[in-house]
Amino acid sequence: MIELSEVIKEYAGGVRALRGISLQVADGEQVAIVGPSGSGKTTMLTILGTLERPTSGRVEIEGTAIAEASDPALAGLRAHRIGFVFQSFHLQETMSVLDNVATGMLYMGLPLRERRRIARGALDRVGLSHRVDFRPRTLSGGERQRVAIARAVAKQPAILLADEPTGNLDSRSGAGVLELLHGLGLDGATLVLITHDAAVADTFPRRLHMRDGEIIEDEAA
Repeated sequence: MIELSEVIKEYAGGVRALRGISLQVADGEQVAIVGPSGSGKTTMLTILGTLERPTSGRVEIEGTAIAEASDPALAGLRAHRIGFVFQSFHLQETMSVLDNVATGMLYMGLPLRERRRIARGALDRVGLSHRVDFRPRTLSGGERQRVAIARAVAKQPAILLADEPTGNLDSRSGAGVLELLHGLGLDGATLVLITHDAAVADTFPRRLHMRDGEIIEDEAA
């Protein structure tokens, strides 16, 4: 499903965010990437999500070699096979909850009626069928994150990438979001979550500990 081999990512000024990362994640696996700020977690996630290409090394996502793939090919991979959940919910306040989720499928080539039908199903799955006509600003933080999760999973991605999804939530809401994400993973999606919180990471069967752009420990429960 996911394979990285000796991946290096450098930015302007010689800043090296990833330093020779090698990693395999199997189909359906649930993995937490944990480490302090500046350890390379977010860079890792952007590369796994094909939002960036490595400076060197090899990245394969579902058999697609990222370095050699065209931009349209990577856009298609993101549109159909990868779902993203971010710490900041990135919801459009002028749209209803339903249309926020439907917009997440905009590049799948489906008509609006079909996207809204699928969006209703996704919102029901995260327990928000009673909020479809609400605006995001009227929801709690936990509900807003559930909308973001519904948007990510509506297209039934093979890979779900989550960037500190509980970081802006209270402990109760955060626990509910984690439970939901684990449940989606059990349905077959490969789940990779990054966090600085060891307690969050400990809910995952596999934990990758990062520091200074390197994986320093690969721990299984």
